[in-house]
Amino acid sequence: MNDNALITLSNIEKVFHTDEVETHALADIQLTINAGEYLAISGPSGCGKSTLLSVLGLLDTPTNGDYVLNKQQVANLKASERAHIRNKEVGFIFQSFNLISDLTVEENVALPLTYRDDYSSKEVVEAVKKALAKVDMLHRASHFPSQLSGGQQQRVAVARAIAGNPSIILADEPTGNLDSKNAEAVMSLLDSLHSEGATICMVTHDPRSAQRSERLVEILDGKIIADNPIKRGMHAA
Repeated sequence: MNDNALITLSNIEKVFHTDEVETHALADIQLTINAGEYLAISGPSGCGKSTLLSVLGLLDTPTNGDYVLNKQQVANLKASERAHIRNKEVGFIFQSFNLISDLTVEENVALPLTYRDDYSSKEVVEAVKKALAKVDMLHRASHFPSQLSGGQQQRVAVARAIAGNPSIILADEPTGNLDSKNAEAVMSLLDSLHSEGATICMVTHDPRSAQRSERLVEILDGKIIADNPIKRGMHAA
């Protein structure tokens, strides 16, 4: 139906069972993300936005519904198949950076690529250098996360997300643990990646961050209540 669609979610539901309580985290989600698009997902705490990002990133499976990623049905794959596709197609940026403390910067960025059968060891080294250069962290390649500021750690996390040239970058509150200066630097980095053609889907509760995207999807009680383009020029330069 849409040749440019990178992701299509149809009738997605996610139900969690704890004791005898049934929680509907997502209900009847219909969402298309086009290649090259910059999308923000917002809503109050507990509304389902992180659950949606987990489903999009193949970290979790929906209870019901269809998920097509790059023209492939991925809703009901086995865990090993999901992991393989996730590592190739999806780059993650987390609020808490999720860097491994006893690996250097370059080892952290290289780690997801070492599980890829389409990268030789030489190609891994080249991809890591290119990604670190893009986020201006090549000079810190041999440092450990504890030797970096929060802003620098998040830059490394962005490098790790983009090193494998994923189809989509999923960012979960990427500025949540940063001061305003470092938050601005990371958001500028995302702007730049998008201008180079990256597809980005970002969960954020920060209206200023959301305004930098092209489209805002609002979620409440596990349902999409609004899905609108953002007028360009609204965010500060």
